[in-house]
Amino acid sequence: MATLFIGDLHLSIHEPAITAGFLRFIREDASQADALYILGDLFDAWIGDDDPQPLHLVVAQALQSLHQQGVPCYFIHGNRDFLLGKAFAAQSGITLLPEENMIELYGRRFLVLHGDTLCTDDQDYQRFRRRVHNPLIQRLFLLLPLRIRLRIAANMRAASQRANQTKSMQIMDVNPQQVIARLRHYQVDGMIHGHTHRPEIHVIRAEGITAQRAVLGAWHHQGSMIKVTPQDIELISFPF
Repeated sequence: MATLFIGDLHLSIHEPAITAGFLRFIREDASQADALYILGDLFDAWIGDDDPQPLHLVVAQALQSLHQQGVPCYFIHGNRDFLLGKAFAAQSGITLLPEENMIELYGRRFLVLHGDTLCTDDQDYQRFRRRVHNPLIQRLFLLLPLRIRLRIAANMRAASQRANQTKSMQIMDVNPQQVIARLRHYQVDGMIHGHTHRPEIHVIRAEGITAQRAVLGAWHHQGSMIKVTPQDIELISFPF
């Protein structure tokens, strides 16, 4: 019995080794699990479900195969693929979840989320996030021709990379008080997220709370997953 979590794969046509590692993971690991949770940034960018990129079909088929084997797959949007919508979900057999979701696994309660909403010290990013999550702005963006959306997405990625070079590591990490506030609000035993690319399982003992915060690693040079069983929670790295 095991439930698996992954995130921050940033799949793109420019990184075929990561895609190959993901497909192997689906065939060999996820197919044996009770469920799979993808906690955002599965793709490096998502400009709409109507983007005909062949990579999207390959990933959808792999996830649909998992669904047909009886392994449910749940998806929480990340900061790179927050526009992934119902059409792709139907094509791939995944279930879209809200940005913060409480689940119960083997008698324990966990809060699962992408993790960017915890990084409140990065005020520039949080302002940007509020703008791009505005439903009206999203609808207008999706009405644009694909070539224009591609150009906008590329410009936004470049701007984000430049901005991050001037930010401290502390600013881009989670805010501890936000973590404690979420744990208290949801009354959970643990939290699982990605986004920060700082894989670790933290034990939190503060303000009357004892809980675990498990952080996924990004799939830069190796795969990363969190495995929850009735006995334990593990952070596991593996080669592509």
